[in-house]
Amino acid sequence: MADEFPFEISPMFEGERVRKDDMYVELAGPKSKGFELVNAVETDAIEDGKFTLIGPDISDMEEGGRYPLAMIYRIAGELVEPDLEAIVERRNHDFQNYIQGVMHLNQRYDVWLRINKDSIAKGLNSLEHIAKATMMLFTNELPFIEKIEATYITDMGKVEEELAKAMERYAARDERTRNLHDEDVDTFYGCSLCQSFAPTSVCVITPDRIALCGAINWFDGRAAAKVDPEGPQFPIEKGELLDEIGGEYSGVNETAVSLSGGEYNRIKIHSFFEFPHTSCGCFEVVGFYMPEVDGIGWVDRDYTGMAPNGLAFSTMAGQTGGGKQVIGFLGVGVNYFRSPKFIQADGGWNRVVWMPKVLKDKVLADIPAEIVDKVATEEDAQDLDTLKEFLKEKDHPVVKNWGADEDEEVDEDEESTGTSTAMPAFGMPDPAMLQNLPPITAGGSGGIKITLKNAKVSIDKIILSSKK
Repeated sequence: MADEFPFEISPMFEGERVRKDDMYVELAGPKSKGFELVNAVETDAIEDGKFTLIGPDISDMEEGGRYPLAMIYRIAGELVEPDLEAIVERRNHDFQNYIQGVMHLNQRYDVWLRINKDSIAKGLNSLEHIAKATMMLFTNELPFIEKIEATYITDMGKVEEELAKAMERYAARDERTRNLHDEDVDTFYGCSLCQSFAPTSVCVITPDRIALCGAINWFDGRAAAKVDPEGPQFPIEKGELLDEIGGEYSGVNETAVSLSGGEYNRIKIHSFFEFPHTSCGCFEVVGFYMPEVDGIGWVDRDYTGMAPNGLAFSTMAGQTGGGKQVIGFLGVGVNYFRSPKFIQADGGWNRVVWMPKVLKDKVLADIPAEIVDKVATEEDAQDLDTLKEFLKEKDHPVVKNWGADEDEEVDEDEESTGTSTAMPAFGMPDPAMLQNLPPITAGGSGGIKITLKNAKVSIDKIILSSKK
C-alpha cells in the first residue's frame, strides 16, 4: 500500500485535523461549493476502478487556494440496490479520513476537504490518488460492491450543474420516510461514523428523525445493517416507551450508555431541553435557545451572518458539537423540520422564532400555516430587540408567556438557599440534567456548590442571603 500511494492509509488517522496554517488547499466547504453522491447502476454500465477528473488537478492548484469539488461514485454488484446509495455515500467520510494528511468533513452538499502541506511534499499531487484509495477501501470494506468508478469535478460550472441533479436525488431519498413514523416500527438504527470526531456521539435514526448529518434515514440504516452487520450502522431495539411526547425508549437509553461509554444514560429523541439527542459536529443545522424571548432559533451551515443572539453558526457549532448533550443547543438534519414530531416536547413549531430565509424557504411547505408568517428571518430581525418587536407584532405564541416570572418574589426557601431560577414556559430540563451542564462553583463553609458541564450560562441576578 505504501508503494501504491504517496500517503499512509489507516483508521489511526481518523479525527486528524488540518488547520489553516497547515493547509495546502481547501476543496468545497462553506466558502465554495461541492457535494458527494453515490449512484447504483447495472454491472455492465461501469468500468471497475476507472477515474475521471473534470477541472484542475491538485498540481494545478495554488497553495492556500480554495476550489469546488464534486465526488460522484457509481457502484454495481448483485446485492447493490438504491437503498444502499446513501450508506455507501456516507462512508466516503469514513474512508477519506483514513488517508494521512486529508481531512474530510460533513456530507452531501456540505462536504469539505482540506489537504495538508506535508502530503503535497510527499507526492500527493493528484486527486486520482485520493479517489483510487477511496475506491479500494470501498471494495475492501463493503464486499457487496463488485465494481466502482469515480468522477471528481473541480470546474465550478460543472459542479453547479451536477449539484442541481444531486439535490433531486437527495430529496427523493428523504421523501421515502414521509408516511412512516416511530410508532410504526419496532427497531431504530444507530450510527457511529462520527465518533472519530465526537467520541461520545449517540446518533439515533428513526422514521421521524433523520441522522444529524442529514444523509441517512431509517430505510438507509436498515439496508446498511442488513448488508454490513459489522459496520457503523446497527439496529437498536426500541424497548419500552417511557415518554411518548419526548420520544424516550428504554432500548435507546441502553444504547446511549453503551455508545457513549457511560457518559449519557437517557435520550429523548424529540426534546430540545430535557435529555436531548447528542450533537456530533456533522449536523446540518444547529438550534439555539434565546431566553430573552423564550424561543428557539435555527441556523444552517450556509448562513454566514450573525444570528439574533450575536453568534455565528461556527461559534454555536463549536459549543454544540463533539458528541455532547447540551442544554440550549441542538444539532439536527434539515429533514427533521419536516417531521410531525419535530421538538414536540418543547412546543414544536410554536417554539421556533427565527431562522435564515434560505433555510426557512427550504422547509416552507412543512411549517404549519398558522405559524409560518410569525417565524422571523434575517430580513425581519437582526438582533434580540428587533426580534422581540417582530414577535410582538406578529403575536407569536411565545409572546403570551413573556413576563410570567418577572414579577415573582423570591420566596423564603429560595432566599435561604440563595437560588432563584426562571424556567421557560414550555418546559426546561429535569434537574437531573444539570449534572451534564461548565463547572461553576460557589461555596465555602456552609455555602452551596453547583457543578455544570458544557453549557453557556447567562445570569440576570443572584441573591445571596445568610441564614439566621
